Amino acid sequence: MSATSLSLGVLLAMSRVATADAADDGGRLASVVAMLKSGEQAVRVVCLGDSITGVYYHTGGRRAWCDMLGVALGKAYPKARLEMINAGISGHTTDAGLGRIERDVVARKPHLVVVMFGMNDVCNRKPEQFRANLRTIVGCCREAGAAVVLCTPNSVYPDAGRPMALLGAYAQVVRDVARERGVPLADCFQACEDVRKTDETEWMLLMSETIHPAMLGHKLFAEVIARTISGRAVSLADATPPDDALLFSLKRLDAGEPLKVVAMPPYDTLVPDALRQLFPTAKIDVTTWPVEGKSLAEIEQWAKRIRAMAPHLVVVAVPAAAGAPDAGAFIRSYNDVLNWSIAFEKANWDLLSILPSVTGPVPATQRDREALARRIILGKDYACVERRQGDQRPARELLLQLITEQKAKQKAAAGAAKPTP
Repeated sequence: MSATSLSLGVLLAMSRVATADAADDGGRLASVVAMLKSGEQAVRVVCLGDSITGVYYHTGGRRAWCDMLGVALGKAYPKARLEMINAGISGHTTDAGLGRIERDVVARKPHLVVVMFGMNDVCNRKPEQFRANLRTIVGCCREAGAAVVLCTPNSVYPDAGRPMALLGAYAQVVRDVARERGVPLADCFQACEDVRKTDETEWMLLMSETIHPAMLGHKLFAEVIARTISGRAVSLADATPPDDALLFSLKRLDAGEPLKVVAMPPYDTLVPDALRQLFPTAKIDVTTWPVEGKSLAEIEQWAKRIRAMAPHLVVVAVPAAAGAPDAGAFIRSYNDVLNWSIAFEKANWDLLSILPSVTGPVPATQRDREALARRIILGKDYACVERRQGDQRPARELLLQLITEQKAKQKAAAGAAKPTP
């Protein structure tokens, strides 16, 4: 990035970073903590980074660690008033982050900036440039009067572009800059690796695919960052997915607009039939997603065509018989079935995930896989349709109950949003 592409403010900050002593960020962070404790003033938190910070498909397209950090800080400081600002953009490096820091960070007048880069910088193979950019980012944030927390990126699956040894070296650069500049460090890389060393399957469940973490990974980030800020452990184990399974679909049907559905059998019939019980004149166009006799890997391949279809509702109901060689292959393929069922950026259609036991009895030999599927779906920040113990109603009735409840909640939310006369 050329000097002419940087703002005057960034250039001045770079010169100060080169010569200034490493001021301890403790005072700034202590001020932010005091604000969080009192709740007398809203605390603006900007989260700056790449696609792992931004809201994309890998966490369900609705929330990411920035949002979950807000939840975690709310738990640590019940009186806190928070304004969480996500400034994560896919593909960005620290170069790109510096290029937009005035607009996306300084102009927001943050009290706290949480920075996570490295996943794309590592592809450039320029660790010293990465180090210099991080120092400048810290300087710019301090010039704006903000406290700073630096985060290491997560660990990844084997990847030629991002070898783990090199990614670990870049994580060390973040640690070094944090120490040199007196900035608090949230070591997300180490937290991920601690999970992997303890249980490889649990680490895989943190991940959405080879590089990006799922919502379970983002919850871990938020817990680590919240602990760095507050000095206390915060658990997000009880933070459930948003209860909005049919948000886009019901709005379209309420407005009398046609609905495009992609669904696995038997829900290519059951879901439209249930919707028509509440919307008798609905125009519903259904594309059947073939799954009978398919392996999970084959189902995953078909999923890659869904985004081009631009549906309004995707219904995933992977049969219990859809096999995978082992638990690891099952986790990766099931995750990708869901990933391809979601828009690349922020969610703009619905995903309804249905467990096999809703369709019919699951053999004892396949129940562990159903439990694993449930964890993967929740890890994508989506609720799943499941059969409660002892509930023997047919799938059609369970669907109708879900749709009715979602419609009532959406109506109540719309009523609450209307201004009082």
